[in-house]
Amino acid sequence: MTLYAGRIAALGTENAFRVGDDIARVTPQLAARGIDVIRLNIGEPDFDSAPHINDAGCAAIYAGKTHYTDPQGILPLRTAIAAHVRRTRGIAVDPAQVIVTTGGKPSIGFTMQSYVNPGDEVIYPSPGFPIYESWVTYVGGRPVPLPLREERNFVFTPEDLGARITKKTKVIILCSPSNPTGGVFDKRELEALAQLIRTRCGPEVRVYSDEIYEDILFDGSTHHSIASEDGMAERTIIASGHSKGFAMTGWRLGWSVLPTADEAQVFKQLTINTVSCVPPFIQEAGRVALESPASAPVVKQMVEAFQHRRDKTVAALNRIPGISCQTPKGAFYLFPNIGGVCRHFGLTDAKGRSTPIAERFGTPARAVQAFLLERYGVATMDRHSFGRIGADGQHFLRLSIAASLERLMEAAERISRAATDKEGFAEFASAVGAGAT
Repeated sequence: MTLYAGRIAALGTENAFRVGDDIARVTPQLAARGIDVIRLNIGEPDFDSAPHINDAGCAAIYAGKTHYTDPQGILPLRTAIAAHVRRTRGIAVDPAQVIVTTGGKPSIGFTMQSYVNPGDEVIYPSPGFPIYESWVTYVGGRPVPLPLREERNFVFTPEDLGARITKKTKVIILCSPSNPTGGVFDKRELEALAQLIRTRCGPEVRVYSDEIYEDILFDGSTHHSIASEDGMAERTIIASGHSKGFAMTGWRLGWSVLPTADEAQVFKQLTINTVSCVPPFIQEAGRVALESPASAPVVKQMVEAFQHRRDKTVAALNRIPGISCQTPKGAFYLFPNIGGVCRHFGLTDAKGRSTPIAERFGTPARAVQAFLLERYGVATMDRHSFGRIGADGQHFLRLSIAASLERLMEAAERISRAATDKEGFAEFASAVGAGAT
């Protein structure tokens, strides 16, 4: 008999938090050299939740809303979410279809536990939020990564999806705007995907539409959901929350709209078996965030700041030899291709394959990520942090632009110096090979 259950070995992680441990480890060494760490690793707005939202949460606490509450979510918040979805997606939603969760992640696990049997196939975007792949393997599903190509602006086509749909397909995951790429599906693209799904998939197949970045769109774009397409509301789980658009990451407030009230009850049962309920004072703050007219100007100001940072930082990265970076349409991440830097450092050969030097770190991009952090004080994320299956040969980093423009420009300048520091990287790699950094 072993100590741990076998399923634990199949559970992945989110490396954004692991990098935090790396930052803590190297910070004293960097400080001794007069270098501070620029943290571009975490997916968290650098804005605080708005005062009117904070006041609502505090007022609810003082009003005694500190006890157990409905595990599905308080009715006023579920009513506000239903109204929000009707207004923004044009879908009639009953509050009985809504489930409130402790952040956006639980709905991923709830979906896998509710619909996926061992051997069922789950199609998910790659690169994508790593918890998708983690939960698929944990429940014994068969992961089917759907590659997002740089040349297609990091969105997939009906042909891409159709090539992966089989009789065993049970869940199809979409994420728009996307983490980590910032890719966004437009309405025409969603119409085509919806037509394919209606044609190829039975009514028992569920689409998990991750729309957590729905408020963070650039260049005047508006959000579109596949659930709004004909025949898709009854197939789609809409998953969103307050973490990104309202800068409420620490509040841990997410929500999902299920195709039916019965399916929402399954999610409610899973909530009862895990966290019991979301604190009512947090839910009251979330209701105010959705309903108060004070929210829209705050969100608009934040998105405008992200767009300005995006424009400046993309331009700065594209001036660096060996790096090319597309302009994302949403979210607050950049996903530059660092293939040229990998070749320059001897991490890949002429065909883009990993060399023995790269294997010391795991992947070429991981080697560059480690070098940037440990020698130049810039914390980023590597491609394999966003889905490992089928990711070989893809050399990207993710940079969060949830930092001041001044810090982002300093980060770009450090990355520029690092990208040409071939001798410094060789010394760093040698130290890693010798067991020291």
